[in-house]
Amino acid sequence: MADFVGAIDQGTTSTRFMIFDHGGNEIARHQLEHEQILPQAGWVEHNPTEIWERARAVTETAMNSAGLHHSDLAALGITNQRETAVVWNRRTGRPYYNAIVWQDTRTDRIASALERDGRGDVIRQRAGLPPATYFSAGKVQWILENVDGVREDAERGEALFGNVDTWLLWNLTGGREGGVHVTDVTNASRTMLMDLETLDWDDELLSFFGIPRAMLPEIKPSSAPEPYGVTLTNGPLHGEVPLTGALGDQQAATVGQVCFAVGEAKNTYGTGNFLLLNTGNELVRSKAGMLTTVCYRFGDAAPVYALEGSIAVTGSAVQWLRDQLGIISTAAQSESLASQVEDNGGVYFVPAFSGLFAPYWRSDARGVIVGLSRFNTNAHLARATLEAISYQSRDVAEAMREDSGVSLPVLKVDGGVTANDLAMQIQADVLGVPVSKPVVAETTALGSAYAAGLAVGFWSNTDELRRNWNEDRRWEPQWSEEQKEAAYAGWKKAVERTFRWLDVD
Repeated sequence: MADFVGAIDQGTTSTRFMIFDHGGNEIARHQLEHEQILPQAGWVEHNPTEIWERARAVTETAMNSAGLHHSDLAALGITNQRETAVVWNRRTGRPYYNAIVWQDTRTDRIASALERDGRGDVIRQRAGLPPATYFSAGKVQWILENVDGVREDAERGEALFGNVDTWLLWNLTGGREGGVHVTDVTNASRTMLMDLETLDWDDELLSFFGIPRAMLPEIKPSSAPEPYGVTLTNGPLHGEVPLTGALGDQQAATVGQVCFAVGEAKNTYGTGNFLLLNTGNELVRSKAGMLTTVCYRFGDAAPVYALEGSIAVTGSAVQWLRDQLGIISTAAQSESLASQVEDNGGVYFVPAFSGLFAPYWRSDARGVIVGLSRFNTNAHLARATLEAISYQSRDVAEAMREDSGVSLPVLKVDGGVTANDLAMQIQADVLGVPVSKPVVAETTALGSAYAAGLAVGFWSNTDELRRNWNEDRRWEPQWSEEQKEAAYAGWKKAVERTFRWLDVD
């Protein structure tokens, strides 16, 4: 058998290709950013063609840098930014419109209408999701209603929809020359269109958004012993490699963190934060603002579900300090600037740029900075930004405990913000539990590689994957209980100030 497994990790701001060995060790990687298109306030788009070109480029570069041939890869996995919707033409391969990104809020009136007339309750029961701008279905409805010709092509079966995993799989397997139109259960569970019990598209949910069933990809397992397809000789790997793993990025990180037991959880710190708790084969329906989602499905085994707390803006708040305010020149400088002060000086920053996701689900919210006095400096704002990441994670952890009864004994963390030592110490302090980071922090790519490798026997079972996990760093909480609760009470007051900023019909 070949010695390695590859993974395309297509994220919100960049695309990378990574290669792993049997021990789960990184062998090579290459990464490229893509453009963030912001046509107007609340709109966030990506160019799907640019994303595909970036995926090709990073794959070829990483393989060449490692001196590897396609025959050295046992399988290929994909992980992706979820909910970001692409609609393209089957015959030409061209997108009708830019990809509408998960952060985009243009569909707020669609979501509000669903909530008002009771259809939102049906979506919660069937799909495990609240009607929100976050998910794919409203974005597809917007394209169908606002882009000329798409509705007609969709009715004829010529317009295809997919999240980014589907777009990449279609292109990798031939595109307009017979590319496969598939998705996996984790991505399908982020659309508001899949029934969590049947794991199939639901006709009533489709009718809520006016989406023809012919647009939708076939739903497959996350780890597929029968490959979705194979890469082509004229593709980025220049040869045939079975495509056998696909997972939405947060589910992939859960697999990469080997959270295979009920009650195990991880928190990924990227553009946003995403805390997932494995609930096993039980579908736990949230009463506290969490999402019920598919965690993974390996082959023909029963699906494993999760409760998820999705937070829209965390790492991107640090980018905002850099790109919009200019108070830091690199994201890493947020740590050194925030370290100049011992606390936030009474300042709280709630970065509700796209409204508030879990557990509030307030599309009417917008960001606020509160508690300012002339005493405060840019260092206090930098510290408040790092604290906001942790407070939002505590909001989610509290709601998750209410739903599941599970109080986390330790929080497994991964993603870019985990390189910020101060941010992770604040997280331990705010939660009051230890925070643990693995040696391989890029767990999204690793998780999709695991899914692909399990399908072809590169790894024999999840116990073998567990043996690959090793802790790199642990942060212990240092705040007193009184300090922790007083600080959190201030955060809750700040969150209330974000409500009702926009009038949403």
